[in-house]
Amino acid sequence: MSGTSAGLTGRETVSIRGEGTLSSRIRRHRWLYVLLLPTLAYFFMFSILPYYGLSIAFKDFSPFVGIADSKWVGLKHFRRLFVESPDFYRLLRNTLLIHLYKLIFGFPVPILFALLLNEVRKSFFKRFVQTVTYFPHFLSWVIYGGIVVNFLTPTGVINSTFDSLGMEPMNFLTDTGLFRPIIVATSIMKDFGWSAIIYLAALSGLNPELYDSAKVDGANRYHQLRYVTLPGIMPMISLMLIINLSNILDAGFEQIYVMMNPSVYAVGDIIDTYVYRMGLEMGQFSLATAVGLFKGVIGFLLVVSANSLLRRLGQRSIW
Repeated sequence: MSGTSAGLTGRETVSIRGEGTLSSRIRRHRWLYVLLLPTLAYFFMFSILPYYGLSIAFKDFSPFVGIADSKWVGLKHFRRLFVESPDFYRLLRNTLLIHLYKLIFGFPVPILFALLLNEVRKSFFKRFVQTVTYFPHFLSWVIYGGIVVNFLTPTGVINSTFDSLGMEPMNFLTDTGLFRPIIVATSIMKDFGWSAIIYLAALSGLNPELYDSAKVDGANRYHQLRYVTLPGIMPMISLMLIINLSNILDAGFEQIYVMMNPSVYAVGDIIDTYVYRMGLEMGQFSLATAVGLFKGVIGFLLVVSANSLLRRLGQRSIW
């Protein structure tokens, strides 16, 4: 009996080991791998292969001779960017300020909206509010920004209302003191509904028994929010915070490009608009790539740092 068991165990071990090899798994699931090939090809073409283009940040790239034959210049373009450029640190400051304003004032909004919407019990009204708040996300900034600009022009709806009330019209789009608040406010209005979806999903996954237990213990709505709801969605909040921090050098190119004008260049010109001018308008591809590489490295370092900090604070991290 024991010999039979040992024999079965040995055969099972051999079988398991055989199934565990890479070649056997590929043979067994070969058609699944065939179906996966288009996706792998897509990521290789558009996510991995473009990394070869980063080398032009260290070359005087010319499209007429190609990447391989362009002259290697080392850190010339980085020195030009960080040392010789009179505008870079102004661009960096504008980018950081706009993104930080969006993070400080915009990050809590979808969380609060999701918490409020989660308390709505009438399904029709809840779906209506969701539809209305989600819709602006699907409009491009060309359309949405055009609507905002038309509202804020000297002859727009807001200034016309001011005029009818006997108030002085305001130059919203050319006032350097108003440009950043307008950018932040319109960005929040456009995307807060869509950004709330992930928090609503996290709220729907909370165990209802936790709320029942809290009620039995005498917890009111505030205590349920503080001790059940917020701790339950804190991992998702931490994840979204890490993602936002990794994009700290992205202030929203499309929005800025659509709404900016020469009067507000001093406060509205950002790194991405500079890259657009240098790369696409002036053909300085090496300098534009150097800026892109700088942004990528900073974003990576911020993700690693934020992830480590959250792990030390006892929060759930990405890895």
